[in-house]
Amino acid sequence: MRGTRLTELSERIGITLANLSILKTGKARAVRFSTLEAICKELQCQPGDLLEFRRTPEKEAI
Repeated sequence: MRGTRLTELSERIGITLANLSILKTGKARAVRFSTLEAICKELQCQPGDLLEFRRTPEKEAI
């Protein structure tokens, strides 16, 4: 369902537009499996189509 607007998707999967926007911009610190499942089901995709692993710089030891 490419071209689906965020407002339409948020209504269909039952999460707020603000939370969906946070997920889209990559600013989310976590995502519930139920949310990921709902998005994938609605967009007919796999989690790997939505997620990307990025290494973060390791924190310096104290």
